[in-house]
Amino acid sequence: MAETMTRDQRLVLWIAVLASFVSFLDGTVVNVALPAIADELGGGLTTQQWVVDAYLVTLGALILVAGSLSDVFGRIRVIVVGLIGFGVTSVAIALAPTAEFLIVTRALQGVAGALLVPSSLALITANFRGPAQARAIGIWTAATTVALIAGPVLGGLSVDFLSWRLVFLINVVPIAVTLWLLAVLKQRDVRRPGATVDWFGALLCTIGLGGAVFGLIEGPRLGWGSPLIVTTLVVGVLAFAGFIVRQALARDPMMPLSLFRVRNFWTGNVATAFIYAALALNGLVVVVYLQEGAGLSATVAGLASLPITILMIVLSSRIGALAGKWGPRLFMTTGPLVMAVGSALLLTVSADFDYWWQVLPSMIVFGLGLAITVAPLTAAILGAIDPSRSGIASAINNAVARVAGLIAIAMLAVIVGGALDLRGFHQAAIVTAVLMAIGGIVSFAGIRNPPKNTADAPDAPPVVEKSDDA
Repeated sequence: MAETMTRDQRLVLWIAVLASFVSFLDGTVVNVALPAIADELGGGLTTQQWVVDAYLVTLGALILVAGSLSDVFGRIRVIVVGLIGFGVTSVAIALAPTAEFLIVTRALQGVAGALLVPSSLALITANFRGPAQARAIGIWTAATTVALIAGPVLGGLSVDFLSWRLVFLINVVPIAVTLWLLAVLKQRDVRRPGATVDWFGALLCTIGLGGAVFGLIEGPRLGWGSPLIVTTLVVGVLAFAGFIVRQALARDPMMPLSLFRVRNFWTGNVATAFIYAALALNGLVVVVYLQEGAGLSATVAGLASLPITILMIVLSSRIGALAGKWGPRLFMTTGPLVMAVGSALLLTVSADFDYWWQVLPSMIVFGLGLAITVAPLTAAILGAIDPSRSGIASAINNAVARVAGLIAIAMLAVIVGGALDLRGFHQAAIVTAVLMAIGGIVSFAGIRNPPKNTADAPDAPPVVEKSDDA
């Protein structure tokens, strides 16, 4: 593909990769650093949950606003603001004196992160078409998974030999390079005439997610009958219900409900919810348990999932190309089911810990399933929507993925039974496997491949399904 890309397409692909890399790198770095953060700043499992979820609350709520902002101000401008904001908040997190300060700055970092991923993918969908778009998304997936190597390894080394604080400064270099590439690109930004930002809807969404997450995280500690827990859960549910009603009635909603009448879009997002909830749960539980339960160092715990990353890098681009040729349904069905098997293999972990026989097989099988799943899933969802709506479609899909992960992490204490010991680790593995299996079943039942003659046309635009009401 590289030999057929124009100069601007190559720059767009690099910009999309690096801008997303910043957000992905942060997620992998944080998981490795969680035990060290809790040791220094206190708070135990609750602090660890909030360090992850404070970021995901604002990220999940405001990714939708970012889609609208991209339409109003242009994708490139939104990416620039997001990169600068992410850099500033990274420095603030590295200087955090208390757990509370760190959690607040993580929430602010989520605001910046919300501006990056959907706008990055929208750049790809706006500059590539048909199978070329599927291949570009495959390359984006493979390249951004370098963060899955860089994050755990660099984070582990920093935690073990320097300080957990330095792990938040690792993304300064990719931020600087991306800003330079944007200056070199000189592409005219695209804005949608008449687009507006639904700030009230964003407020309802943020209150809804924040209330629900607070209740789920603090419920096991304060008691589910606590007036504070009951109130926040009720307010959260009502606010989120109000957000849905607002989207149905708003003149220019940030989450157009009409998009969910497109079969591959709504089905793909349902599958996304189950798959990414499982991914978030697995990613956090494995790296924390390997340190706190199995006694591995942060560096070794970070390296433990290296097989997953290698398989993603080796296979994602090829799988993306095959999905563009054969359609996404087979891959979106098979991949999550393979990951379910990989998760179930973690049940072999015992008190007599052995990475090579108890964890490595799971990592290999899980990595194969992930490589089969990610690029086809993204291509199926974005390819179902008209390119002019790619920004908001990408934002919705990313919001679904982040909110699913947010809820899974918020329910961690419930899932593991209050402590991430061996029994809790096994319970988390079972829940992960079940969520993955449901994601595969949903994909099999709901995803439809595009017509073969369209998929084979090298320059064909993405297939845009008619709504179910049409």
